[in-house]
Amino acid sequence: METQEAMHQAIRNIGIVPVIKIDSPNQALPLGKALIEGGLPIAEVTFRTDAGAEGIRILRTELPGMLVGAGTIVSTEQAKRAVDSGAQFIVSPGYSDSVVGWCLDHEVPVYPGVTDPSQIQMAMARGLTVLKFFPAEASGGIDMLDALSGPFPTIRFMPTGGIGMHNLASYLRKSYIVACGGSWMVKSELINAGRWDEISRLGREAVLAVHGFTFAHLGINGEAGTSPLRIIEVLGAMLQPVTEGNASVFAGESIEIMKAPYKGTHGHIGLRTWDIERALHYLGRFGLEMDETTAKRDAKGTLTVTYLKGEIGGFALHLVRAK
Repeated sequence: METQEAMHQAIRNIGIVPVIKIDSPNQALPLGKALIEGGLPIAEVTFRTDAGAEGIRILRTELPGMLVGAGTIVSTEQAKRAVDSGAQFIVSPGYSDSVVGWCLDHEVPVYPGVTDPSQIQMAMARGLTVLKFFPAEASGGIDMLDALSGPFPTIRFMPTGGIGMHNLASYLRKSYIVACGGSWMVKSELINAGRWDEISRLGREAVLAVHGFTFAHLGINGEAGTSPLRIIEVLGAMLQPVTEGNASVFAGESIEIMKAPYKGTHGHIGLRTWDIERALHYLGRFGLEMDETTAKRDAKGTLTVTYLKGEIGGFALHLVRAK
C-alpha cells in the first residue's frame, strides 16, 4: 500500500480526481480505459451503488497502472470492503474518526471531508495533512479555502463539489490545492450511454485546464553577426516599454532579446503554467525533462522558472510559474 505522502504526490501530479458512479460493474473497464486515453489515469469509485466494490476490483485487475480509490466511504465496514477490492486510497464525504483510525491502522491513505476549523483540527490530531473540502462551492469555495489556509498553513486540500471547467483554474492556481475532484467529465448520462470517446475528450480538455499553459514571451538570440543592439533598436521602435535586465532586454511584455546567445539555436519560448512541478510530470509523457541547471525556486522551494532540455524547431522551452 502506498504511503500517505507518496499517494499525495501521485494525485498532485495528475491534478484532477474523476469521481465516478457506476450502475454496473461492466461499465468499469471501458470507463477506466476512456479516462486513461484522456490523460486521467485515476478514479475515485463511489460506494453510492452496489457496483462500486466490484468496479474497483476490475479496474485494479485489468488496469494495474491506474490509481483507484473508493469514495463516499462512511463506515469502517465499507473501508474494509473497498480495500479488500483493491482500493488504494479512501475518500469520505465528512470526518469520521473511526474511518480515519481504521485507515491509519492499516496504512491506507485517507482523505476525509472537512468544511470548518474544528474538523481540520481533528484531522491534524490524527497526523493528516491533505483533506477533502466538500461540498466545495456550497461551503464558500475558494474564498473559504483562502481563509482556512491562513491559520492552517501546513494543510493542503482536495476540493470537490461544484467544480468544473468554469472554475477549475481558480482552485488549481493555489499552492495549497493538491487536486480537484469532479464528475463533469464522467457524468452518469455519458457512462450509461457508453460515450467513452466523449469522456476521453472531456478528460483531455480537463488535463490542459489543470496546467493553464499560456504564452509568456519569445526569447530571441539573434543571428550570427547581428548585434543585439540592432535587434533592440528595431523592436524597441515598435514595442514599448523597453526594459533592460542583466542578461536581456524586453521590448514590450512579450519579446525578450538576449544580450548573449543562450538556450536554443534561435532562442526560447516562454510558457506560463500554474504549477511547474505538475507540468513537468505531464510533459514527461512527451519525453521532455527539466534542465536542473536553469531551475530557480522561491523561499519555500517551489519552482518558479526552469528551461527544458533540448529544443523544438530551434527554440528551447522555458516554463514560468504563473502568478
